[in-house]
Amino acid sequence: MRQQITQIALAVADYDEAINFYVNKLGFDLLEDTVLSETKRWVRVRPKGSEGCGLLLAKAASEEQSSRVGNQTGGRVFLFLHTDDLDRDYQNLLQHNITIVRPPSVEAFGKVLVFADLYGNLWDLIEPTATTGA
Repeated sequence: MRQQITQIALAVADYDEAINFYVNKLGFDLLEDTVLSETKRWVRVRPKGSEGCGLLLAKAASEEQSSRVGNQTGGRVFLFLHTDDLDRDYQNLLQHNITIVRPPSVEAFGKVLVFADLYGNLWDLIEPTATTGA
């Protein structure tokens, strides 16, 4: 049996501001932006150069969903983004005024920092050591 996770739904407050953040600030590719109705779109983004899992930017459509925007994991790191150059990406985060929650450090598995996305979801940005792979 072969399975893979192809996308993760990320609750957002607004499609366009989320696209702007992920595409124009983090440098993700916009894979799809299809209008499904007056209030719903199918918006998919994925890290540049990746062929793996992407994000489905899902606009919150109820009060309960809105309450989860920015806190989908109760304050824990939600997503883990590997990079081939943490220093380059750290400078990009700073240039775009993205909140750095924990500055870069070197751990046994590689270089890592924690940043918050536009809604406050926490991300680990990791440059794995050669032995752990990217």
